[in-house]
Amino acid sequence: MLKKIAFIGLFVCTVTALRAQKHWSKIYSDRDLSRDTITKRGITLIFINKEKEFSRAEQLRMQETFFKIYPQEIKTYNKKAAKKVAMIIDPDYTGVAATSGNVIRVNPQWMAKHPEDLDVVTHEAMHIVQAYQGHSGPGWITEGIADYVRHQFGVNNKAAGWSLTPFNAKQSYTNAYRITARFLLWITQKYKKHFVRSLNTAMREGTYTARFWKMQTGKTVDELWAIYSQDPVI
Repeated sequence: MLKKIAFIGLFVCTVTALRAQKHWSKIYSDRDLSRDTITKRGITLIFINKEKEFSRAEQLRMQETFFKIYPQEIKTYNKKAAKKVAMIIDPDYTGVAATSGNVIRVNPQWMAKHPEDLDVVTHEAMHIVQAYQGHSGPGWITEGIADYVRHQFGVNNKAAGWSLTPFNAKQSYTNAYRITARFLLWITQKYKKHFVRSLNTAMREGTYTARFWKMQTGKTVDELWAIYSQDPVI
């Protein structure tokens, strides 16, 4: 009986995940208020707005940000990344922004309250470039790299009040996002300039293991963090 219940539970979870994925990838609906299809230098952006109060000026700023940073991300981190991307201003999405496949969804309320946070686009576009498959590696690496790239290529971080989180002793390298990003930046400065590029490739190709850190720097990730904790200056 337990095995049967477990199987049913797994089946329901799988079906739910597939339905969610199908919904996420759907880029055509009768609720679209505007749709811009723009192609520049071989890259196409389909920009869809579903929120009537969303500023047209903000849409144009987000589009400009995308075409400024996405080619840089592709060139640096994955030349085979998707050349067709959809970005949806979606009032049904209640987070800040998120990406699945080559579809980015952005919460219009967040952008209305934080109009200078244009580098949400930089972070989410990097997830498309990463193109990691399931079980490629820890999620904290995925998000840490995306924020490292936001720091590297961001066009409006200062105006948005965004920066890498200063170190404190309560942190861990597994905290992800800006905390992990700062740690990665420190490694590129102290050990290996192109460390993040190599880490991104290992994650995308499915070759990442915990041994990666020592193979690249001569130190385990815990040893690196211990050294970083003693001298976190970047």
